[in-house]
Amino acid sequence: MTVARPDEVRRFNRSSLLRLLHTGGPATRAVLATALGLNRSTIKMLVDGLTEDGVVEEKVPRLARGAGRPSLLVLPQPQAAVVLAVDVQVEHAGIALVGFGGQILGRNSWNLRGRQREPDEVITHVAESAAVLAADLDLSPVAAGVCVPGVVRRADGLVHTAANLCWGEVALGQRLRTVLNLPVVVGNDAEFGALAEHVRGAGRGSSDAVFVSADVGVGGGIIAQGALLRGSAGYLGEIGHMTVNPGGRMCHCGNEGCWETEVGEAALCRALGMPEHGPRGAIVAELRELHGDWETQLREYLDWLTLGLVNVVNILGPELVVLGDLFTSLPDGAIDHVAEQVRRRSMVSRALGGVRIEKSRLGADLKLLGAAEAAFEGVLTML
Repeated sequence: MTVARPDEVRRFNRSSLLRLLHTGGPATRAVLATALGLNRSTIKMLVDGLTEDGVVEEKVPRLARGAGRPSLLVLPQPQAAVVLAVDVQVEHAGIALVGFGGQILGRNSWNLRGRQREPDEVITHVAESAAVLAADLDLSPVAAGVCVPGVVRRADGLVHTAANLCWGEVALGQRLRTVLNLPVVVGNDAEFGALAEHVRGAGRGSSDAVFVSADVGVGGGIIAQGALLRGSAGYLGEIGHMTVNPGGRMCHCGNEGCWETEVGEAALCRALGMPEHGPRGAIVAELRELHGDWETQLREYLDWLTLGLVNVVNILGPELVVLGDLFTSLPDGAIDHVAEQVRRRSMVSRALGGVRIEKSRLGADLKLLGAAEAAFEGVLTML
């Protein structure tokens, strides 16, 4: 029988406390003790040590009421550990410096057009923008998380393919580690979207959830039994490329009738009677103008969305499906209609008493937050 040494137990308890503060926010010592199953003297020792190291501070709550001395709140200090988050999409890229506790401390973004979309240009721009942002804020990131709309090997961040970016076999992780001189984690954008929803969004408290995003393409990320499901070598979640319409439109992946050909950005434009490559803002504006007229105009589009979600729910059996990116602009009534159809048509949903289907509420920060959380996974154990 192996017995953990006292220093190993302390490190484990410290890491658990840091994770709780990072994801849950400020809490009293009593709340922390209950959540971690530790006695108050152990919590006091841990908090005192973290305070001395400048990782947390204790303050009286602003709205403290009642008689007696109020309990102090333990607050994470954002500058105690800062990571660089990078979100590379088809039409734009963005970076942010994110502090301990999940606070975005600063950001920058730029459009990707023509040569700016090439890997060399993206890597150079990320490195230069990160250096400028870090200098402006007088902060030094200790790790980086990068999300890309493509098939990514988790072990080293090799982008096997990112078809909508026209990338193939790009050693993104290795090259960014070299230019940034930081540990770098690279992942699929929908995978990191699922992570953000699980830690900070609609998926908090859900042990089994699926995040489905619609941009130019369609991707998915899966939370299974409280952890991100990564699959073999990290290749997972390409739900946009399941065949739903044999004999349908050709997909850039080489297949025909993929789900993303029926519910991706181009398909939504066709449903709205708009040019397929119109600006994103115009698509969102058109959806907002639908009001109660969505049922006629979007009927076929919603049928395809329902079909794909029925397959996803039947195969993965989540308690929650979170819809992100362009899906969040669909009228609420349309989402309610799809959710009811999935409940009716999915055997697994019926068995579960109805799988919840919700829009993401994290907005444009979703994937930056997910990339940051991926970077923090290795950082919190070192604080």
